Amino acid sequence: MLTTKGLTVVDVYQQWCGPCRAVVSLLRKIKNELGDDLLHFATAEVDSIDTLERYRGKCEPTFLFYGGGELVAVLRGANAPMLQRIIVEELAKEKLVLEQGGERKVVKDVGLLDEGDKEEEPPEQKNEESLIVPASKSYTVAIIKPDAVAHGKANEIIMKVQDAGFEILAHEERTLTEAEAQDFYQHKAAEACFEDLVQFMSSGPSHVLVLSHIEGSASVIPAWREFIGPADIQEARREKPESLRAQYGTETLFNAVHGSEDSNQASRELAFFFPNFRRASVTEQDGEEERVERTLALIRPDVARENREEILAQIHKSGFTVALKREVMLSEEQVRQFYFQHVDEDYFPALLQSMMSGPVLALALARTGAVHHWKNILGPADFDKAKEESPECLRAQFAVEKEPINQLHGSASPEDAEREINFFFPIQRTLAVIKPDAMEEHKETILEEIRGRGFSVTGLKETVLSLEMAEEFYKEHREKPFFSQLVEFMCRGPCMILVLTKENAVEEWRAMMGPADPEKAKETSPMCLRARFAADILHNSVHGSSSERHADEKIRFIFGDISTDAELSSDRETDKNISAKERDSSADENTEVSSSSTKDNSSNYHQREDDRHNSNPCSPLIGRSDDLNHSN
Repeated sequence: MLTTKGLTVVDVYQQWCGPCRAVVSLLRKIKNELGDDLLHFATAEVDSIDTLERYRGKCEPTFLFYGGGELVAVLRGANAPMLQRIIVEELAKEKLVLEQGGERKVVKDVGLLDEGDKEEEPPEQKNEESLIVPASKSYTVAIIKPDAVAHGKANEIIMKVQDAGFEILAHEERTLTEAEAQDFYQHKAAEACFEDLVQFMSSGPSHVLVLSHIEGSASVIPAWREFIGPADIQEARREKPESLRAQYGTETLFNAVHGSEDSNQASRELAFFFPNFRRASVTEQDGEEERVERTLALIRPDVARENREEILAQIHKSGFTVALKREVMLSEEQVRQFYFQHVDEDYFPALLQSMMSGPVLALALARTGAVHHWKNILGPADFDKAKEESPECLRAQFAVEKEPINQLHGSASPEDAEREINFFFPIQRTLAVIKPDAMEEHKETILEEIRGRGFSVTGLKETVLSLEMAEEFYKEHREKPFFSQLVEFMCRGPCMILVLTKENAVEEWRAMMGPADPEKAKETSPMCLRARFAADILHNSVHGSSSERHADEKIRFIFGDISTDAELSSDRETDKNISAKERDSSADENTEVSSSSTKDNSSNYHQREDDRHNSNPCSPLIGRSDDLNHSN
């Protein structure tokens, strides 16, 4: 694929987080604007490709640029302007090579070198755009807002910042789009001034700074917030007349400058504005990279009912990403299987009773050193000891009176974490349908977002359903009043039927779709597919199976016995490493089927149906049930 004529841009990503979604719209825009057949895009999952082994465990987005099968450029970090510039420049260079027969300037990257080759890397090939802050320095994000910039005060403010002893680690002038401003201030979305704030922050250029104290020992965040003064201008003028807001602000909204409220917000804001700008860990300073890992967190039923949102907030505040989430009811057999090492302990009967008393919230948490950090946040397993030694830990905070079992679980080691995550989030297949109403305008966007969320497309057919096929496909709704309308609509034009594979695929796809009624979807999940693309509850763009068993039934009905587990794994690896364009054209050429060929599958399906119900294993866990209309 890399030897394809032209320039190929490869998004190198980790399995746990998927491709870099932040640049998807940018890449689409570049492709549309250039309209050049010599420009190609691809994704590469490092966990599945041996030659990319050295990239594993690194959370920084990486883009590799290939011309004629040779590496010509490397970019680390989702730096949109830099990415666009490199694409335009390297595409122009590749055209010259193809037209005039010149030589490509080939580069080397440490991620692709053997250990013995690393010393030979020329210093000029190091990516100067990747800036690293020493671990000893604290930092904060500061913004000189559009009102101060418009009045020509930016340079004056910057001089005062430096005179006050702050070190400027990075500085960029930037005009936010409305969407970026909404994303940046999403924590204020419930406030009455939110829309005005978004309009103001996108009204003109701002200056974004990353600040640290020159001394390096003091925390810069409280110092900076003291320096800028209260958000309310009148309060600032009254109580802190020397502060920046008192001097340059005109009212609460137009208060000249912004500062991160705490270290967690500073980290999020740093990632927002400078994704290639990060702190070095102690191990990185010693020449080693920290690996991103996952751990399993369980919130047991008693606490899950009352305190889940508070615990989730603390999880996010501690720098974890919730990679997977699932609420499940466990059987006795499943509890015994999960806690097989504890079944002979005196406390196991109480643990068994606790785990079966209601739904358990299971989370796969990701960050560097996830296992160690989560265990530290949890505190001692004995909650009496937790209360005495670490009253701020989660087990102490959320202990249940007269309950001998602590209410939160964490994996003991990275090996245990992967085993436990696989238990709660097994690799699944689900059936997805892009309905006729979404095919013309939204098909490419939906496919792109499916891949961006880490799904593998392991089966794909584009077809016009016959009346008989549609009736059979939706047979469980035959007695519903909307059945005839649904069948007629599904036969109206072509639809695309996909088999999606991923950990926890059924629930992940259902969450991505959102509620069946687009009005409800807009209220509860405004970024889901149905909220954005559906017209009404009938024309709601996409379909998804309601359970793993339902998915298996429909996959067999549409595709027949499409793969064994080994083939599924192979397909998944292959799917991750081909470009979206090639995949779509391949589907058009090789997997398009007519209604008649699908009917043949339907006939085979009926012959197998009785055997399937007797032999098909269910998922090891039973997820929350939803009403059937949601699966339409």
